[in-house]
Amino acid sequence: MFEEEIQHKGVKRKLSEVFNETKENVKYLPGVTLPEHVTAETDLKKAVMYADVLIWVLPHQFVARTVQNMGKIKETCVSVSLIKGGLELEGGKLGLCSDLLRKLLNHEVGVLMGANVANEVAAGEFCEATLGIKDKKYQALLCKLFDCRTFRVTATDDIPGVELCGALKNVVALGAGFCDGLEYGGNTKAALIRIGLQEMKTFIRYFYPEVKDSTFLESCGVADLITTCFGGRNRKCAEAFVKAKGAKSWAQIEKELLGGQKLQGTLTALEIWPVMQKHNLCEKLPLLTTVYQIAFEDRAPWSIVKLPSGMPSSAFHKEPKGSTGISFFFGREPKG
Repeated sequence: MFEEEIQHKGVKRKLSEVFNETKENVKYLPGVTLPEHVTAETDLKKAVMYADVLIWVLPHQFVARTVQNMGKIKETCVSVSLIKGGLELEGGKLGLCSDLLRKLLNHEVGVLMGANVANEVAAGEFCEATLGIKDKKYQALLCKLFDCRTFRVTATDDIPGVELCGALKNVVALGAGFCDGLEYGGNTKAALIRIGLQEMKTFIRYFYPEVKDSTFLESCGVADLITTCFGGRNRKCAEAFVKAKGAKSWAQIEKELLGGQKLQGTLTALEIWPVMQKHNLCEKLPLLTTVYQIAFEDRAPWSIVKLPSGMPSSAFHKEPKGSTGISFFFGREPKG
């Protein structure tokens, strides 16, 4: 646990001390008591020294620095990344956060993604997740580690598909939040989610043609996309962004609404934008393009529901023969 001071019952105390006494993370997961054997360790080297499995759940921008400060770990160690984001272009190929971890740690790295909003998982509500890892030996081990009655895990060897679904759905969720901020209804959001899933598939398949169709129907795909577009932090902050009408920056909204947590959708949008431009994908991905432009280029939020030129005809219906390329609009026209 990264050490920080908090106010607890009117007294300034270290968060780790409060957690180890109460088994409650009063800042980041209030109201949830974790099992007695879970301990907060502030010394990173001590925490990882004897670990058989490292589970990575931190903003991707801190990965390299964390590895540098870890010290020696067991040679037989395996890592599982829950990090949704951290994409870069290396030699024309899209690099994943799991690739970076594998390179830095020199051991097997898998990914675990799914419709897993933290508060609901902590409350013991039923959910699913998708484990992506190549080595069959580790598939069996890690499924036993994570799978339980209320948290069901399905394994696949499709690491890029699992990881990229986890990253890209946060960008689509920004679009869902824009719709909520404009007070559009369920029909509009459903259309956006469907188009978003299609564009996620187009983006992923461009760099990883071998990605399996079945991955998009796993928890890491359509399920995670749905839950994030209805209940995640990216949707929540995007709604606030629209309602602020340009008066608040993303940094301000993050500070006000997330209590120290990080907003991943905006970071991922910034990461994929130059990749989309470099590979001429913007016209093929009009929704992801529009989300970026609303978030960072002052494009009008209501344009999220205006089909830009370049939207594939398959996104809605086949255009009639002889069509001159009609521009469709759905949702409400802005007043004035």
